[in-house]
Amino acid sequence: MIDKTINVQTFFNHNRFSKFQFLVFAFTFLVAFFDGYDTAVIGYIAPSLLEEWGIERKDLAPVLSAALLGLAIGAISFGPLADKIGRKVVLIVAVAIFSIGTVISAFSTSLLELEILRFMTGLGLGAAMPNAVTLLSEYCPEQKRATIVNTMFCGFPLGAAIGGFIAAWLIPNFGWRSTLLFGGIGPLILVILMIFILPESVRYLVAKNRSAASIKKILIKINPAAAEADHFVMTESKVTLDKNKGGISVVLSSHYRAGSFLLWISYFMGLVIFYGVINWMPVLFREINMPQGTAVIVTGLFAIGGLGAIFNGWLMDRFNANKLIAFLSLLTAISVAFIGFTVHLGMGILISVVIFAGIVMNTAQSSLPALAAEFYPTQGRTTGVSWMLGLGRFGGIAGSFLVAQLVAMNLTIDTIFYVLALPALITVVCLLLKQLIYKETAKKLASDSVFQ
Repeated sequence: MIDKTINVQTFFNHNRFSKFQFLVFAFTFLVAFFDGYDTAVIGYIAPSLLEEWGIERKDLAPVLSAALLGLAIGAISFGPLADKIGRKVVLIVAVAIFSIGTVISAFSTSLLELEILRFMTGLGLGAAMPNAVTLLSEYCPEQKRATIVNTMFCGFPLGAAIGGFIAAWLIPNFGWRSTLLFGGIGPLILVILMIFILPESVRYLVAKNRSAASIKKILIKINPAAAEADHFVMTESKVTLDKNKGGISVVLSSHYRAGSFLLWISYFMGLVIFYGVINWMPVLFREINMPQGTAVIVTGLFAIGGLGAIFNGWLMDRFNANKLIAFLSLLTAISVAFIGFTVHLGMGILISVVIFAGIVMNTAQSSLPALAAEFYPTQGRTTGVSWMLGLGRFGGIAGSFLVAQLVAMNLTIDTIFYVLALPALITVVCLLLKQLIYKETAKKLASDSVFQ
């Protein structure tokens, strides 16, 4: 008798990465790109707000952090929902929320109005990225998962970085509102396309015991041989719990709890640095008489460093991911401190240090979602990734207010960057502790379990 059962993860592992899977990658990459752009755009328009609305620098802290609060709440709230009703629908709703919010924000007439709209936008931004990471990771072969997911996540820093160049051109020619319109209309078009083209996660469908016909309909787009199957199962290469347990129960279970806390702290600390730099660098560099356009471009160069995550993903698929990211975090602490040391040593040296700091910092940060996606089983993966991203967003809020407080204390630019280097050292400790507790290899956490 011919075995007509397909293990979906084995199916992904043994087939080449198809055009259909690349389509999933393309959609999630664009979600990450616009997520990065719309998150960072407020920092690029901040100097214009100071001038047009006649406000002081310290007044910017709430509006710079409003979206980050929404990001945190959106990620924490929508993650468990996606583990319950599916990745696709939550992803589409999330992108629709942040795109509409960004468009409406372009018509703000006061700082309070902009704060409220940025918070609403943040709800969608926070829900989008965890679902994009999870959906893509569940279409990846195990031996290439970190490489593919990290490459996709690079869309976030790339969107934030290109946003600096776009803003440097749009603001002088069309005003700061045009940057928000650009960041809202693009993802709205993406929403329409995703409704009709983007598939649901096959691993999710198997875990929820959906019909074999719905699973087969997707898999034959990867390899027509799947049409011969009439039963689908799924292997988990990590500790699994009762199938009926929800995502929150998995993330906070006795086995995963310590790792969850350490991932949360690591992501939190990284965003203290990222948003402290992205939101305040254009303003801080004006104090050393750097032109606004140049300051925005230099800030963009810091954000674009996340492209290094592509190579790091390749390394994570082959070596110990915890130790790799910990090493990058150590380099982050050193290089961010050096930004403060070099602000008065000439533009060329400063830009070189900013680029290097951006590479190591954003590579480490952009690699954490792939690390989290690999850490959790399917039944709690979106919750695990989204709670790390969501709780970590409070680090962005902390970073924005931290720098605001340091500015209010009239500390020098170099001292501010020395302080911003410290969170990276905490990340080093957290990741090494996670490695010590779980004794992880590059790919496997525990024994296999099968859903069917």
